[in-house]
Amino acid sequence: MEYSYKFRMYPTKAQEQQMQRTFGCCRYVYNHYLAQRIDAYRQDGQTLSYYDCCKDLTQLKHTLEWLREVDSTALQSSLRDLDIAYQNFFRRVKKGGEKPGFPKFKSRKSGKKSYKSRCTGTSIRVLDKAVQLPKLGAVKCRISKKVQGRILSATVSQNPSGKYFVSLCCTDVEMEQLTSTGAVVGVDLGLRYLAYTSDNRKYENPKHLDKSLRKLARMQRALSRKTIGSANYNRAKHRVARLHEHIANQRRDAQHKLTTALVREYDLICAESLNIRKMLQQSPYLARQISDAGWGEILRQLNYKCAWQHKPFVQIDALFPSTQVCNVCGYRNKALSKRFREHWECPCCGAIHDVDLNAAKNILNEGLRLLCLLYTSPSPRDRSVSR
Repeated sequence: MEYSYKFRMYPTKAQEQQMQRTFGCCRYVYNHYLAQRIDAYRQDGQTLSYYDCCKDLTQLKHTLEWLREVDSTALQSSLRDLDIAYQNFFRRVKKGGEKPGFPKFKSRKSGKKSYKSRCTGTSIRVLDKAVQLPKLGAVKCRISKKVQGRILSATVSQNPSGKYFVSLCCTDVEMEQLTSTGAVVGVDLGLRYLAYTSDNRKYENPKHLDKSLRKLARMQRALSRKTIGSANYNRAKHRVARLHEHIANQRRDAQHKLTTALVREYDLICAESLNIRKMLQQSPYLARQISDAGWGEILRQLNYKCAWQHKPFVQIDALFPSTQVCNVCGYRNKALSKRFREHWECPCCGAIHDVDLNAAKNILNEGLRLLCLLYTSPSPRDRSVSR
């Protein structure tokens, strides 16, 4: 199993300059060969492959000597990223139904910068309170967790607030297995509560962005009054970036605590497969609240954390009417789609339901049905279970 460890780095001035030099070289190589691939296609309808770019990069290093001052595997990784971007573009064009998204040129004004170095031999090692990286040597680092397995690569990044991080991708990592509880649960994600489970557990929606919105607006107004490029402008921009980072860290912490608690307490988790992009387009007045909730990240974390523990994670179809169906008699109340209600009474059996609790129970029932179908008569249509 592959696992990633992310630590914050505290580089020296010389190491910081080398990292900035590597960021610039990787950006230059990406933009240079993106332009070459575009020109080659315009001239004869052909494009350059990853291996063609690698061969030409060797010759380019003899012309531009400053490309030899940085890690060579970082430049190759930049070419690999460009090739993956092209493959994704053609895949989306062939598939249709979504914006193709042709690869774009990278800007030196971008706030987030990164590059990836592959581990060859012992070029990347974890030392005592430091990480050894190619061309950088031992960089002071806060090692908050013991690194296990074999290191494959290291991704060095700088966020808009100016902090440096290293992410170590390791393989052959053995995950500690949790004790089995035998419990099953359906999870309904929402805005009133971040998560509502079928056994009547409520997880409050922290709404971190709403709590910091006034402070963020004040900082952005102050930034708009500064002269672009001045020292005061850069300081104000740094303050805005730090606040955005603080909000993102709060959101990520709440998401990890929620998903870890669910995986610890339940052996089977059922949830909806939400089309969040469509929801943002259909409900622009709720777009900020939906984005702040981070439903997509919660589902992603549940998926890989259940896989780590070898527990099934069932995602039902997004079109399943979990809110409208009565979990007692199965009657579907289509009138609920017209306006939101916290409680509703079933016209058929008279049961009174909490909207979120009823939806969570229906999600659990549908997830169990899909799981039974998968093990009894599996078909490609019902393979929506991650294990």
